[in-house]
Amino acid sequence: MLKAQQAAPDFTSINENNESISLSDFTGSKNIVLYFYPKDDTPGCTIEANQFTALANEFDALDTVVIGISKDDCASHQAFIDKYMLKVMLLADTSGELCEAYGVWQEKEKNGEKKMGIVRSTFIIDKQGKIIDAEYGVTADGHAQAVLDKLKQI
Repeated sequence: MLKAQQAAPDFTSINENNESISLSDFTGSKNIVLYFYPKDDTPGCTIEANQFTALANEFDALDTVVIGISKDDCASHQAFIDKYMLKVMLLADTSGELCEAYGVWQEKEKNGEKKMGIVRSTFIIDKQGKIIDAEYGVTADGHAQAVLDKLKQI
């Protein structure tokens, strides 16, 4: 698992508009809130995305871009954004490479059944590409505000 003070694993992935986005695109100019979530348009993921969207202007005022990542494809991400008018960028990690790099692809148990899946996790990355906060197994509701509060203290 990743920890604060580590360099964030570099990434390049495709967003909802089929544009290539890299960690280095933001180096020197923006902090990044990189949040991993299990699936587009599911209850917890919708709550989390909507709450990040509601706080988008406050994140922007702190020179911070919010990026969500799941294994859904670009078309699914675009439909999710359109349905809820989301103001977050969503990256398609269809290969699972980013999930592995950030340690969020883990065994989960639900109703006694074990299977691999994305553990809801968030990383705050500073303008130099260093992780300043890493949190695994977060609860969707209220999480966006908690992340914003952490950013305000930095």
